[in-house]
Amino acid sequence: MSAGEAFVTLVTSDSYCMGAVVVARSLRRHGTTRSVVVMVTPNVSEQSRGALHSVFDEVIMVDRIESGDSLHLSSLGRPELGITFTKIHCWTLTQYSKCVFLDADTLVMMDLFPLRFWITVDELFQRDELSAAPDPGWPDCFNSGVFVFQPSLQTHASLRAHALQHGSFDGGDQGLLNSFFSSWPVADITKHLPFVYNLSSSCVYSYLPAFQQ
Repeated sequence: MSAGEAFVTLVTSDSYCMGAVVVARSLRRHGTTRSVVVMVTPNVSEQSRGALHSVFDEVIMVDRIESGDSLHLSSLGRPELGITFTKIHCWTLTQYSKCVFLDADTLVMMDLFPLRFWITVDELFQRDELSAAPDPGWPDCFNSGVFVFQPSLQTHASLRAHALQHGSFDGGDQGLLNSFFSSWPVADITKHLPFVYNLSSSCVYSYLPAFQQ
């Protein structure tokens, strides 16, 4: 196991516990050699924490951070996403040199790809901060459900200051992170993860002949 690198997820309520367990088990099933870590907030029950301890290498307590942006969250139709500001605590995990964040509702699946396109889950650690897959639709931004980052207390402090000064265009973590890493769309194409690394349940254009060739 590479102790210097880790997959990280976040549980902010008991309802997300089972999803996080599935994330961890799917990473193990596909042979990750990295640590698997979960951040939890104080409101998560002891029973849920016990379940998390059974599958994660580390269970780390973090404080809740709410965006308090009910207007934008209402416009988005996702009032529950205000708590996702808590995600920025992942930058405090400085015991690791590089991490990949996965939302607790993601699932690692690799069996759909032909051999010539075969990718391993640990290949993400070859990428630099902030690498992420594009979010389908407008505006041109990345989806914050899966991203590569480098823990840093300085980055964490800068993110908190940015949140206080600028907020988030959608009231959640995705708007905040895209605002902070605002050069992502144009600065470095190598930080654009292929779409297969983060397939979203959205209606998007797809080119079946290209997939089948």
